[in-house]
Amino acid sequence: MTDDRAALRAAIEPGVGLCTISAIEGSFSRRLGAQLAVHPDGSVTGSLADGCLERQLAAEVLAGGERRVMRFGAGSPLIDFRLPCGSGLDILIDPNPDRAAARAAADLLDMRQEATLALPLGPLAQRHYIPALRLVLFGEGPELEALALLGCAAGLEVESHSKDGALALGKPPGNIGIDRWSAVILLFHDHEWEQAILQWALATPAFFIGAQGGRTAREERAERLLASGVEQSQIARVASPIGVVQHSREPMALALSILAAVAGEYEAIHPHHG
Repeated sequence: MTDDRAALRAAIEPGVGLCTISAIEGSFSRRLGAQLAVHPDGSVTGSLADGCLERQLAAEVLAGGERRVMRFGAGSPLIDFRLPCGSGLDILIDPNPDRAAARAAADLLDMRQEATLALPLGPLAQRHYIPALRLVLFGEGPELEALALLGCAAGLEVESHSKDGALALGKPPGNIGIDRWSAVILLFHDHEWEQAILQWALATPAFFIGAQGGRTAREERAERLLASGVEQSQIARVASPIGVVQHSREPMALALSILAAVAGEYEAIHPHHG
């Protein structure tokens, strides 16, 4: 669970306050809408900076009072508090957020649906949440194992399907739901396994579809898909070579390269990207 979704979930509990970045002047290390939950004992869920801002916000939440928007950093009347990046932040401090609305949003995310939370003050009218990045992997060997391991270590949702498992040659995978926040990755050396899986994947709203393989494998893959009636515009959805490093030959290096590419695509479609 990312910091923001964890903060949202924490805000369901009585006595927990919620802080939301509602405007950013200059550059900052967190996105617009980033959130931090403050518990009654002063501990926090989530992060917004290097610890100093978190402590200041915790003090503001624990001080109670009405919900309010406060300026931190550049342009703030708090002359003793500065942000190291020199930016200015408007942060909504809500000691008593709408807990029913927070629960409803969290429940939608648990069902892998988008959700929003109305913000009562400030220039950001609502916080828009998207489901967690999900990796749906198909393949064989150490490349599959490395990417599954790395994805799990990163806290992502990972489903791994091997040709030694329930997959059947020439048949699409069954009982796997794909949404627009899922990435489908094929890591086969035996490329004849790709055809049915790719045709299935291209019929889904997956935000990323990728397959490993050299130039010959890519050309033959495209020819097979064209011959089966898949349009060229759909074939172009298949990222190959896959990853930010075009010629990774070590399984973990390939996994890092793929995960970086997928995370970049996911970040680009985030509603609060920027």
